[in-house]
Amino acid sequence: MEIAVALLAVAVVALTVQLVRSERELRAIARFLVDRDTQSNARVTVSVHTRGFVRLGQAVNRQLDRHQGERIAAEEGKRDLRRGLTYLSHDIRTPLAGAQGYAQLVAVEEDEALRARYLDVVGRRLDDVASLLDQLYAYAQVQDPDHRIEREPVNVNDVLAESLASLYTAFKERGWTPSIELENEPLVAPSDVDALARIFRNLAVNALRYGSDAPSIVQSGRTVAFSNRVANPQDVNVERLFERFYQGSAARTGEGSGLGLAIVEQLAKALGITVSARLDGDVLSIALAFPE
Repeated sequence: MEIAVALLAVAVVALTVQLVRSERELRAIARFLVDRDTQSNARVTVSVHTRGFVRLGQAVNRQLDRHQGERIAAEEGKRDLRRGLTYLSHDIRTPLAGAQGYAQLVAVEEDEALRARYLDVVGRRLDDVASLLDQLYAYAQVQDPDHRIEREPVNVNDVLAESLASLYTAFKERGWTPSIELENEPLVAPSDVDALARIFRNLAVNALRYGSDAPSIVQSGRTVAFSNRVANPQDVNVERLFERFYQGSAARTGEGSGLGLAIVEQLAKALGITVSARLDGDVLSIALAFPE
């Protein structure tokens, strides 16, 4: 009997010691989490090496790793946004400064032919600014969580033809004639005419600005693909092609906002269209796969 009591006493003491150690360890972990700098790479260490505490430490550290990854991604996103806005403001100021300069020339020029020429340049510079602002507005609109697009059966071929026709002058200035191959049976898909027209127009404008040859537009079943050669394929990162403000070259041309393909991806997603891109040699292809 005395032996049993002694063993029980030893067990109680051991459990008490373990309980005290566990309580101390939990307080240490709690204090670490409260006092830890959110920018720190420090991780939880445990001094009580029971299975439960080891798993607790691992679980806490996994959460810290996940939060750190999210924080780094958010910071990179903010830096990209600031950099993109800086580029965009530069791209807007450039044609505005050009328009202002030519407007000043118009004010002092007496030759009517030169005045007309300068006014034409002013008009084109202002058109560039309007295009940039339009893209910025469109991107903000598709990013709005309350923005909804209603879908109805749409003849995709007709919308494509109208979108390309609206760019006739731009293609003529480049001396390009797009190659268009459509199937005899019209492609009809649930979509929105205005949103789909913007997708097609943005893809065509992207080819006009950054392509080195006239684009090829081919319909195959429920897929429409835009393909064009690019002058510097080594500068094109297909995986980043649909990122906000991404442009293929580190040098800004001032011709675009870097939002055109980002808008294409967002609108395509809203319309249930799968968009993809690939680079084969110097030929860039962007394909739109339409839902049934």
